[in-house]
Amino acid sequence: MLDATTRSGGTATASPRATAAELAVAVPPATTVSPAVPTHFAARCTRVLLSPWSRLSLLVVLLAAGACGVLLFEPQRLLTEGWPPQLGGAAAAAVFTVAYGVCTVAFVPRPLLNLAAGALFGSQLGLGVALTGTVLGAGIAFCLGRALGQDALRPLLRGRWLKAADGQLSRHGFRSMLMVRLFPGVPFWAANYCASVSRMGLLPFLLATGLGSIPNTAAYAVAGARASTPTSPAFLIAMACIALPALGGVVLAWRKRHQLRRL
Repeated sequence: MLDATTRSGGTATASPRATAAELAVAVPPATTVSPAVPTHFAARCTRVLLSPWSRLSLLVVLLAAGACGVLLFEPQRLLTEGWPPQLGGAAAAAVFTVAYGVCTVAFVPRPLLNLAAGALFGSQLGLGVALTGTVLGAGIAFCLGRALGQDALRPLLRGRWLKAADGQLSRHGFRSMLMVRLFPGVPFWAANYCASVSRMGLLPFLLATGLGSIPNTAAYAVAGARASTPTSPAFLIAMACIALPALGGVVLAWRKRHQLRRL
């Protein structure tokens, strides 16, 4: 028992329970670190990594890496050295299709790949392989541009040309992309990424790419298959089919030059 002095001079006893309560009030509680600090830091890092400009930077890095890989492996050697002898039949066609799609994403010109497809697999199988690779590469580029670049690039569409192209692809996507594929002039990779930044859907984009690429792809595949006989009728017809769409694109651009100047 503890003694305490009263106002009258006497003593009074204080209970141990009351004394412990007073000590508990007198001693300040120990400070604890809030567990919310690491959570906020992780959330902030996640927002930064998933921001539009971070994703656009990732897209640029991926495309640069793909371009460097193409420069390193030199796919144009297929036209001079041929396909590796250990690959043949369906396996060779499947590998070439995947390589075709990846190369188009990495800015390899499609005419070069189409000629290689015809030279390696003949006219019919070369056309099928090249067309499948075309749709595959377009789909990969479209998905990459839509997921990694659209949010960052859409606010930058302020020029008249850019707004006109975006509006055309967003409102008349299938028809516009079909015309782009039929009449060469716009690079394949540029059309893919422009469509991905617009509000065009993936399915109309792939359908227009597949249908619009048939004539040009077939002409190059036949030219590649008949390259050893450049005076044959098939080779000459294929070259004419390559030149006529290009000439048609020039004529169409000349007729629409006044509208283009007003944009």
